[in-house]
Amino acid sequence: MKKYIDDFKVIQNERLNDEYVILTLKHPGKMPEMMPGQFVEVRVDNGPNTFLRRPISIHDVDVEANTMKLLVQEIGEGTRLMGKLNEGDICNLVYPLGNWFSLPEKPRVLLVGGGCGIAPLLYMGRHLKANGFKPQFLLGARSEDGLIALDAFRELGEVHTTTEDGSVGTKGYVIHHPVMRTQTPEIDQIYTCGPEAMMKVVAKYAKNNNIKCEVSLENHMACGFGACLCCIADTLDGHKCTCTDGPVFDSTYLKW
Repeated sequence: MKKYIDDFKVIQNERLNDEYVILTLKHPGKMPEMMPGQFVEVRVDNGPNTFLRRPISIHDVDVEANTMKLLVQEIGEGTRLMGKLNEGDICNLVYPLGNWFSLPEKPRVLLVGGGCGIAPLLYMGRHLKANGFKPQFLLGARSEDGLIALDAFRELGEVHTTTEDGSVGTKGYVIHHPVMRTQTPEIDQIYTCGPEAMMKVVAKYAKNNNIKCEVSLENHMACGFGACLCCIADTLDGHKCTCTDGPVFDSTYLKW
C-alpha cells in the first residue's frame, strides 16, 4: 500500500480524561485508503527531546469528511505535546503504515481491548459492520475512568466491560468476563490489542478453544519502515519487524 507524508489540520481535540485525548485531523485533500489495524507516525514539533516520530494507531476514519481520529494516551513528552494541540494546528503524519486485520470467515466476532489498546478496534468494528458482521466488544481497564469512548463502540455492537477494581462491569481482567469463561464459546474469531500480558492470555484462550485470533502488537516503533530494528517480534519464522510485518499477527505465529 502506498505511503504518504501530509500535513493534517487539527479540527478537534477532545479530552476524555486526565490521560487520554482524541485528535480529529482533517486531510488536506482526498483521504487515501487506510485499513483497520494500521498506524501513523506523528511528527512532534516544539519539543527538544522529540526528534523521533510517535507511532499512533488509527482510531477511526471518515472518508466522506476526509478526517482521521487518533486516540492519544499522554505517557511521555511526545504524547503530552500531542495532547496540547489546538484547533487549527498542523499535525504532520507518515501514513498508512503496517499491515491490517483480516475479515473473518465466520460471523461470531469478538474484539478485545485493554487500555489504549482499544484504539484500533473502533475502526475495525466499523469495518466489520460495513461488511455485514455484528461485532461484540470486550473492553477492560483498571477502573471506570479508564473505559473511554464507550458510546462510539456501542454504536457498532454490543459492549462488555471489565475493571480491575470492580467499579463497573465484571471485576477482574478481560479473561474473567463471562463471555470468555463459558465451556462452549460462541466466538469464531477474536481480534485483540492491549498490554502484552493481556493479549497472551487471550491468545491462549483462543488456542485452547480452536478460535482464530489476530493480535495487534504495541512494540516501540521509532521509524515505521523496518530500518531501526527496535520493534522486533519473535515468530515461528524468526525475528520480524512489527512495523512492517505487523503490527497485526496471527497469535499462533508468535513465539509466546
